[in-house]
Amino acid sequence: MADITRSMPLDLAPAPRRRPGSPYPAWFYLPAAVIYGGLFLLPTFSSLYFSLTRWTLFESTFIGLDNFAQFLREPFLLQGLVNTVIFAITTSGLKVVLGLALAVLLTSQILARGFLRSVVFFPVLVSTVGVGITFTVLMHPTQGAINEALAVLGIKGPGWLTDPGLAIFSVALVDVWKGVGLATVIFIAGIVSIPREYHDAARVDGAGPWQRFRRITLPLCRPATVTVITLSFIGGLRTFDLIWTMTRGGPGFSSDVIASVIYKQYQAGFYGLSTAGNVVLFLLIAGLAVPLTRFLNRKEGHE
Repeated sequence: MADITRSMPLDLAPAPRRRPGSPYPAWFYLPAAVIYGGLFLLPTFSSLYFSLTRWTLFESTFIGLDNFAQFLREPFLLQGLVNTVIFAITTSGLKVVLGLALAVLLTSQILARGFLRSVVFFPVLVSTVGVGITFTVLMHPTQGAINEALAVLGIKGPGWLTDPGLAIFSVALVDVWKGVGLATVIFIAGIVSIPREYHDAARVDGAGPWQRFRRITLPLCRPATVTVITLSFIGGLRTFDLIWTMTRGGPGFSSDVIASVIYKQYQAGFYGLSTAGNVVLFLLIAGLAVPLTRFLNRKEGHE
């Protein structure tokens, strides 16, 4: 019997269990599943639990949905919600437009193209807090370099961070300056992946630069556009560090976003309330970003 077993062909040995449609055995996914569970699922479900409690570092008391009810009654929550959506839409829109324009420029035949790409991407590498502090000084209403430069041209500069109607947009412009380099790199990757033959054929047919951009570059860069919109929109919804560094949500509460409202509750010692706010922010991001992503991907599939 042992001789018969030893003489069995190797291909008759039982194969390891695999996921349907996957070339890898099921155990191959275990390390990733453990990391995902420890770094995402466990903190997420812990936050859901602690949002239903009044807790400190050493004890917690279950109070149900009271934290959510109190958070939603915050007098400046509606202002923070509006500012969050405005910030996300403004920054994502500008990053798409400017990133695509810079990518087209930096993939054309210009001098010092590699150096200019490095210059455009450099702000992405700089600390957000450092950028916020720098632009807070530059945007000072009376002593800032920006308003002083405008004064030389005979223009009275506005209160970039002191005008309640302008503060959130000023911070949004700084966020665009810092993040447009990443959008540009994504668009550059999309443009250089387009086969050169398409442009050559269009040029032979008499298409000008604008026609080639509209008929070839723009449609074939759609995956890159979807990526930039999704990343920028989600980043805008969860923004905090730049807002807090530059305005602290002020003047007054005019530039508060949901994340800064949550942080102010945490500073006041209302840990359960701030945790409930984080859950609300998570649901807001999921409720806006997931349908947007599906809509964009569905349109891409139809095309």
